[in-house]
Amino acid sequence: MVRSMADDRWVPPTVLLAVDLVILTLRNACLQVLLVERGIDPYQGMFALPGGFLNHEREDLVTAAHRELAEEAGLGPDQLHLEQLAVYGAPDRDPRGRVVSAAYLAIAPRLPEPIAGTDAVQACWTPVAQALSGAPRLAFDHEQILADGVDRAREKLERTALATAFCGPTFTIAELQDVYEIVWGVPLDPRNFYRKVQSADGFIVPADASRKTDGGRPARLFRPGPRTTLHPPMPRPHSRADKEKA
Repeated sequence: MVRSMADDRWVPPTVLLAVDLVILTLRNACLQVLLVERGIDPYQGMFALPGGFLNHEREDLVTAAHRELAEEAGLGPDQLHLEQLAVYGAPDRDPRGRVVSAAYLAIAPRLPEPIAGTDAVQACWTPVAQALSGAPRLAFDHEQILADGVDRAREKLERTALATAFCGPTFTIAELQDVYEIVWGVPLDPRNFYRKVQSADGFIVPADASRKTDGGRPARLFRPGPRTTLHPPMPRPHSRADKEKA
């Protein structure tokens, strides 16, 4: 609580509100995140997640997130999955003052090369594993936000239909399996995966079309089904890294 020195009345603290975006896609068989090189202080020259302050006091958070997506990645609201990830408000997270950030997780398939916004030197896709390894080191608390976003995506693949957000309008079951393997970082048995996908009623539905595979044989195409949750869920196998941590 802040009180005025003159009459001891309570004065609201000055808090700035921003949005940050964890934009994930699959490129070159790798889970990648969009990063921007900051062109202004603080942290000029360092990489960060795209985002920014609200334009005005009446701008809605989701509206601000969509605006940043359009500016940083050229994405419209119908081109991707978007959900609020978490709110970050540590007092010292931004050297400019008290800044609270509402972070959003955005997922879309096969995104194009990005174009840097007005206050960024460049924008680039970076493998998630590289970004979380500290090379490059991210500004603010963006490494934590990115880690939380990746964890959210991995968890939601188990119990929701989020995996289809990484795919195009139509896809093969093998392409859907690629999504799980890349995001989870573990190999899956194709026959077991096929059985689990087909047992999750309404997860995917036939697209009444096929596509030739590398071997020349046609592969059946599917599209997202009506279900947003998976019954039964798709349990994630433990990776070697998970076992070593345990």
